[in-house]
Amino acid sequence: MENPVPNHELTTTLHLGVRSVVDSSPVALIEKLIAESSPEEAAVLQEVMNGTGESAMVFIHRGPSRGARFLITSDGSSIGRAPSNDIFLDDVTVSRTHATIKRDGDRFLFTDSGSLNGSYINNQQSSSHQLSTGDEIQIGKFHLLFIGSTKSGEK
Repeated sequence: MENPVPNHELTTTLHLGVRSVVDSSPVALIEKLIAESSPEEAAVLQEVMNGTGESAMVFIHRGPSRGARFLITSDGSSIGRAPSNDIFLDDVTVSRTHATIKRDGDRFLFTDSGSLNGSYINNQQSSSHQLSTGDEIQIGKFHLLFIGSTKSGEK
């Protein structure tokens, strides 16, 4: 008799729940990011954090493309594996059109676009989430730190 082969999707194996043990707090991550940035990059980060909330940034702090930064304008940004996305994440763990970040009033809203592997905000699976500065967005192997205006009532 043949043994049944388990039907496991390897790309969905994510190591959630260990970030809080091994990583610093979101505030410490942002402070470290600013400290390690060039003067020009630090000025852009400070401008976003001290701004009116018209724009935000995401910073890949773990995973492939670590260190990449993306500006989110009031028009919003698409995230996915297809090169046509505003935030191009080139890995099979990311769907072609994985998610979007759009401005919603004075905040930014993250919405998963029905991706295969899902999206996680602060280690919790989420299809939609109102983002605050310091939120960690996990899409596949990518861990993105959201940085928005701290003057619009965010953390």
